[in-house]
Amino acid sequence: MTERCRLYLVTPPAIDLATFPDLLASALDAGDVACLQIRLKDAADDELRRAASVIVPITQSRGVAVLMNDRPDLAIATGCDGAHVGQTDMSAREARRILGDLTLGVTCHASRDLAFQAGEDGADYVAFGAFFPTASKDAPTRADPGILAWWSDIATIPCVAIGGITPANCARLVRAGADFLAVIGAVWSHPEGPAAGVRAMNDAIDAA
Repeated sequence: MTERCRLYLVTPPAIDLATFPDLLASALDAGDVACLQIRLKDAADDELRRAASVIVPITQSRGVAVLMNDRPDLAIATGCDGAHVGQTDMSAREARRILGDLTLGVTCHASRDLAFQAGEDGADYVAFGAFFPTASKDAPTRADPGILAWWSDIATIPCVAIGGITPANCARLVRAGADFLAVIGAVWSHPEGPAAGVRAMNDAIDAA
């Protein structure tokens, strides 16, 4: 387990490349962020490539890893540090073959079996959720914080908690053993801007 639970940023579902670079830079400069996942579900390949060409340099120049959602092939083509795959995207084993030594994360919902399988298939981390109601996706499962405690007790692979996480509700997940908290709205929809969102999440992690 990592020494301190860290923030795992996911992009908003749609971004404006004219304004997003400045928002991203301000968020990353505001506090500790472990990685950024490019998650633009409805974007065509050329849109993803354009987005990555802007996002990757800004993020990597700050020592923050960049992961591509769903697409290990595009992760490699665009210079990302790895990819994250869901259960319906591509098998983790195939993603690992494509990525080689790059980082692979796998969505495991609230399933211990899926987490074990992901570990066997070469995942570098497993993601559990959703822990709370979320507007960013139609979450098929609701996870209990107990799964984080169970995983951190038996496994050496880090775990990510995702789904409706905010500064107000994250303490249970931090204390249960989450290595990373994946957030979208808590940062990008923060009323005072993304930088304030990053500060608020880090303050809450430290308080927990």
